[in-house]
Amino acid sequence: MSRYRRPRLSCVPIFFTVALAQRGGRLLVDQVALLREAVGVTRAERPFGIDAWVVLPDHLHCIWRLSEGDCHYSTEWRLIKARFSRGLPAGLLRGSHVARQERGIWQRRFWEHHIRDDEDHAAHMQYCWFNPVKHGYVERAEDWPYSSFHRDKAAEKVA
Repeated sequence: MSRYRRPRLSCVPIFFTVALAQRGGRLLVDQVALLREAVGVTRAERPFGIDAWVVLPDHLHCIWRLSEGDCHYSTEWRLIKARFSRGLPAGLLRGSHVARQERGIWQRRFWEHHIRDDEDHAAHMQYCWFNPVKHGYVERAEDWPYSSFHRDKAAEKVA
């Protein structure tokens, strides 16, 4: 079994990419309410801040800030994936999915990047906001409904 060595830092922003096992579908946007519920329940148990989030049809990107003393974001992702998956029919199962009690919906792992500085943070915020444009889903970031872009721009107007 692989063992990943991850930094154990709390309160720092972390950029994530999380994908479905079967790329090319629309599961995440079709079931965005279920995803939001899974995230909400998990955040209630294990609080973390959300700097940015964008949900695309078959993957998502986000930037989190874990609570003081919490550096176990793998646990939060495990809970979110499990809660989301419980409400859906199983995906294509292999023997390894059955052995690990997985439903075959998500890719097992995720990609993470600890944000280094304000410039890196700004670049990853832009990446989240403009990813739907990059993939050709919309022409403007503000036209994609499954993004924190709207929250963030509204907050800028108030500030």
